[in-house]
Amino acid sequence: MVFWFFAALLTLGASLAVLLPLANRPKSLAAGSSHDIEVYRDQLAELDRDALRGLIRPEDAEQAKTEIARRIIRAGGEEPLASTQSWALAGRGLGAVAVLAVPLISWGLYAVIGSPDLPSQSLQERLAQNPSDSSVDDLIARAEGHLAENPEDGRGWDVLAPIYLRLGRFDEAATAYRNATRLQGSTAIRAAGLGEALTNAGSGVVSADAQLAFEQALVLDKDQPKAKFYLATALVQDGKSAEAIKAWEAMLTDLPDNSPWREPVSQALAENTSRVTASSTDTGTPSPTTDNIDAAAAMAPADRNSMIETMVAGLDEKLRQNPSDPEGWMRLMRSYVVLGRAGEARAALDRGLAALGATSDDGRKFAEFAATLGLSATE
Repeated sequence: MVFWFFAALLTLGASLAVLLPLANRPKSLAAGSSHDIEVYRDQLAELDRDALRGLIRPEDAEQAKTEIARRIIRAGGEEPLASTQSWALAGRGLGAVAVLAVPLISWGLYAVIGSPDLPSQSLQERLAQNPSDSSVDDLIARAEGHLAENPEDGRGWDVLAPIYLRLGRFDEAATAYRNATRLQGSTAIRAAGLGEALTNAGSGVVSADAQLAFEQALVLDKDQPKAKFYLATALVQDGKSAEAIKAWEAMLTDLPDNSPWREPVSQALAENTSRVTASSTDTGTPSPTTDNIDAAAAMAPADRNSMIETMVAGLDEKLRQNPSDPEGWMRLMRSYVVLGRAGEARAALDRGLAALGATSDDGRKFAEFAATLGLSATE
């Protein structure tokens, strides 16, 4: 009864808001037209009197009467005014019927097919209903509410973690994976999921924590594809593109034909192979890698310095010609760090950010990589 009372009250208010303007007659218009016609009639009578007294010539009187008659016709006269008023009344009646028909018809339909007696449900009641009848947001809210009351439910964290990951809530996914691992033990899937969440939270940069998680996943399952893929990506970020290519090639050999990882591995392999090929053809001097720097450490000082200076100078020149190479800037900056030339490493960071754009995806990844080396951009 409460529902129908408020529904009737709201319907009455809405109907009156429309009906009241329709009920008002255009009095000002009718009064104005009648007044004009009376004035014109007085003018006709005055002309007749002037003509009888000889104050105006008959032909001028007829011409004036004709003009006044035109004005009376334009004003509408008595019969057009009555016709207009009748049409206005008919329009207002039709509008009133339409306004009243809408709530009557809608009420009738709702009474037949609606559920006016169904009580409203609070969030808690919606969460308590059958999961098959709930939306994704309701299911997540239900899981979060359950874990808030039962934070030691490892299975709940294990279920929620990959959902957070798919929804792009990476920090929450990392927390959920850590809780699931703490409560239910480490598995290859949980460790790889944690590494992926940390990597995505870092805008695609495989941090030290993420790399540790991927390595743990491979300890538990040496064929874990997600861990292999991201560890190869970490090799690229460290300037070891050749090793990354070998790792991806080995993955393609081992992956089954129906594996969902074949496409991302093939794409990463093609992109990095073309980049390495372009790098080697752009200049006759190879770009310095970590292996080059480590090998140079065993050489005589003079030879070592000559080799390193040649490689770094070649890479620097190549970046001046093609500054849109984020991995090249990473290798150059890391080379300077390994050589202990912090000032030049920071200069390379500033130049790279200026070339890539500090707010672009490549620029942010470059800055995050520099942070892992202990560098930060100057103002």
